[in-house]
Amino acid sequence: MARALDDDLRLCLLRASAAGLSARQAAARFEVGVSTAIRWIARAKDGEPTSRPQGWKRPSALDAHEAFVIELIEERKDVTLDEMVALLSAERQVRISRIAVGAWLRGRGWTFKKSPHMHWSKTGRMS
Repeated sequence: MARALDDDLRLCLLRASAAGLSARQAAARFEVGVSTAIRWIARAKDGEPTSRPQGWKRPSALDAHEAFVIELIEERKDVTLDEMVALLSAERQVRISRIAVGAWLRGRGWTFKKSPHMHWSKTGRMS
């Protein structure tokens, strides 16, 4: 994703538009895309003169059930994501995918390391 343009540039474009320039003229004057100028002017008319925060910060459906998920992990350290999904669906009526549960856990610092297994060609300790 491209870097956000400066809010000063946006405000200058909005002032020029308010002074009578069309969106296309203002876009050419400040060297921004025509669609960008049109979008900025439309958002300013809706009461949003500055840029929106970037990034994906949508809340998860699991945020409300954080204590339940932590309790599941505390009870059984080896609980699988599939079992978590099933328990959330059965006990809390939360429909969520296994991938979403894993991403939610990683976002809160919960990681599960697999123990290294022995190479397939070895049957036991050598020496």
